[in-house]
Amino acid sequence: MENTKHSVHESFQKILDKRKEESLYRSLQVNDGMVDFCSNDYLSFARSQKINYKVRLIEQSQSYFSGATGARSISGNSVYAEELEKYLANFHHAEAGLLFNSGYDANVGLFSSIAKKEDSIICDELIHASIIDGCRLGYANRFRFAHNNLDELEKKLDHAKGNVFVAVESVYSMDGDMADLKSISAICKKYNAHLIVDEAHATGIFGHQGRGLVCQLGLEREVFARVHTFGKALGCHGAIVIGAEVLRNYLINFARSFMFTTALPMHSLIQIKTAYEEMDHADFDNSKLHLLIALFRKNFQSHQDVFLIDSFSPVQSVVIPGSARAKKVAAHLQKNGFDVRAIVSPSVPQGKERLRISMHQHNSEEEVMGLLERLHEIMIE
Repeated sequence: MENTKHSVHESFQKILDKRKEESLYRSLQVNDGMVDFCSNDYLSFARSQKINYKVRLIEQSQSYFSGATGARSISGNSVYAEELEKYLANFHHAEAGLLFNSGYDANVGLFSSIAKKEDSIICDELIHASIIDGCRLGYANRFRFAHNNLDELEKKLDHAKGNVFVAVESVYSMDGDMADLKSISAICKKYNAHLIVDEAHATGIFGHQGRGLVCQLGLEREVFARVHTFGKALGCHGAIVIGAEVLRNYLINFARSFMFTTALPMHSLIQIKTAYEEMDHADFDNSKLHLLIALFRKNFQSHQDVFLIDSFSPVQSVVIPGSARAKKVAAHLQKNGFDVRAIVSPSVPQGKERLRISMHQHNSEEEVMGLLERLHEIMIE
């Protein structure tokens, strides 16, 4: 048994060594004291003293356990959780919603349970890994279409069978570009397919008071299900799947990532509610964020094969082909005080390695221009 264990560890190490040779090795790092251009805290809610103060006040006024104590179907449910689901569904103009512990859990639970063996799921090729994993756990026929290629989507729909579900992100997490939701919705309607939209990187950014791109385009009634996660712009943890009441009831019964896990603790629920109330306030304003995005794009300079992907979201991706090259540029920026990370294969396709630069409300114009200046200097060295 000991020899077998040793052999497995050796095989792991060989795989890791190969990753290092190919500049694909991942490691954890803590970069304190640098200017944040890598987090998903787009609205700066995670560092908001105002929100944190409100959360503490609410917690002091209530008495509850520090943990949820069980799954929602057993001991982990609460009136607060159910009222929060109704509030969030109403905020996003939906009939009902169901909370999950993370965006990953939400997508895995949703996509693994909604389609049967005789059904079909069609995904954009750049769809998030959580959706891919959810589809793999189910038995439905799976197809993918080239990124934002609506002609190819139609071809796949023409061959799909059973109940058909089409999955896209409103804002793609690695490219930062948007799906053409109006056109995709019309195509789904034409083929009687059910559209599912992951709004993770649109929540808080687009739509009135941050309701998302679906609401901004007035497509609420055309979308079968939406996933809004709280770990990005809202600075919290968890997610909600919104749609019809019957969808909520179905997921309670068949979404395994909901059924077989301890529920979110009350502290998380209070944080989520407080963050949403901040967006729901008449004074909510994310215009500074959009101004910084425009400033970055206006002043970015391309260099040979280095270019900026077309995006009007906080995700600004600078493509630098080659894993070692992209990591080298990121390391230079970090040494100069800018926390920027390289994204390499398999998170993105080979040849499209990049710096994934995130804009935030807490960034300043001076910081954005400083980043651009240093990036330009590095690329021409």
